[in-house]
Amino acid sequence: MGVILTEAAAKEVKKVLDEQSFEENTSLRIGVTGGGCSGFSYSLGFDEKFDELSDSKVEQHGVSVVVDKKSALYLDGTSIDFHEGIDKRGFTFENPNAVKSCGCGSSFQA
Repeated sequence: MGVILTEAAAKEVKKVLDEQSFEENTSLRIGVTGGGCSGFSYSLGFDEKFDELSDSKVEQHGVSVVVDKKSALYLDGTSIDFHEGIDKRGFTFENPNAVKSCGCGSSFQA
C-alpha cells in the first residue's frame, strides 16, 4: 500500500519545488525518526538521492515520493494531506499504524 499523498499535498509540494528552484530529479523524502512526544516523529524533506536497495520510490500526482524501507514499516497506509485554513496550515498525517499520537500531530507511537 505504501504512503498516500493527496492531491492537495502534492500541489503544495510542487509549489515549493517550483518556488525554490530544486533540480528536476528532486523527490519528496518521507520518513520516521526516533524522538518526539510519543516516540517517533515524521520527517518530510527534499532529496536528490535514491538508493534502490534501501528506498522505495513512487510517483503520485506528479510528485516523486521516496521512503526508506525502515520507515515504510511504520508508514504503510499513511495518508499525507495539506491543510490550509484560518486556524492552521501545514501537512497532516493519518497513520493507521499509530496506536497513540500527541497533540502536535507530528509524533506518534506504533
